[in-house]
Amino acid sequence: MDVHFWGVRGSVPTPLTSQEVMTKIEAVVQRISAKDIVSLDSRQRFLASLPPSIYGTVGGNTSCVEIRDSQGTVFLLDSGTGIREFGKNGIPAADNTYHIFMSHFHWDHIQGLPFFDYAYRGDCKLIFYSAFPAAKRILTKQMELPYFPVQFDSGFYSNITFCCIKPGQPFQVGGCTVVSKKMSHPGNSYSYAFIENGKKIIYSTDVELSEKDTADTPENIAFFKDADAIILDTQYTVEESLYKVNWGHSAFSCAVDFAAKWNIKRLYLFHHEPTYDDKKLFSILQSAQWYAQYIVNVDLQIFLAQEGMTFDV
Repeated sequence: MDVHFWGVRGSVPTPLTSQEVMTKIEAVVQRISAKDIVSLDSRQRFLASLPPSIYGTVGGNTSCVEIRDSQGTVFLLDSGTGIREFGKNGIPAADNTYHIFMSHFHWDHIQGLPFFDYAYRGDCKLIFYSAFPAAKRILTKQMELPYFPVQFDSGFYSNITFCCIKPGQPFQVGGCTVVSKKMSHPGNSYSYAFIENGKKIIYSTDVELSEKDTADTPENIAFFKDADAIILDTQYTVEESLYKVNWGHSAFSCAVDFAAKWNIKRLYLFHHEPTYDDKKLFSILQSAQWYAQYIVNVDLQIFLAQEGMTFDV
């Protein structure tokens, strides 16, 4: 399975500000020397040596992750503003079918759908999967007047269907077996496990981890244990999580403990806090890696989810 991040922010889209761009340029200027610009090779070496927090950006679009299985089936996880980027720049599905899995319906996970190009094409098919029976009504509501000029039923030309799924009950889509699980979040949120050829990827955004998520229940063991990768909500620092109890998000240290408990091989920090700039987010990544190595003492690969990043299992 191949994974591509199209939107990784939480709560609200977060474009780079002019001040943040200026700060990056100033940091580059401070580092550069005469020897770094004498040739094309030296310039490329200099750019390659820059910290990722300076040379590039984590991105500002809200949640949307693409998974493609070995058959080429396209799964889109949530429809935040990242789904617009997929519509503009992603590789089209060979069968013109897009399987859209909704974790829940807070604004940052649905606001990109009205701008999704493939919804306006008559030769495309969109299938929405959700544990919420009212999924169509909810998505239709955000496109009613006066909120949006194009209405869901009359404006979208693609063939759209809805599939209401039952948590814990596996089902087949393309080459993948998919299972959902309800997690702790205001209004509920559902995580998804995608399993193909013995490999498992878990998408678990908008979750406030607690002791019940590490309890050795048959449900937890079947869903989380030995996953190859998990894309997990880590919106807060530890300090923030202490005064944002019941807000529905987790701290990076909780995510590390959780991944270690279930013997998950790779952890992708996801659903980033909109007030954090690139420098802050990469410092959180470093803290998570140190915590895993020196406190938890676990061999866990930890990555910061960034727009444009890809990986496979």
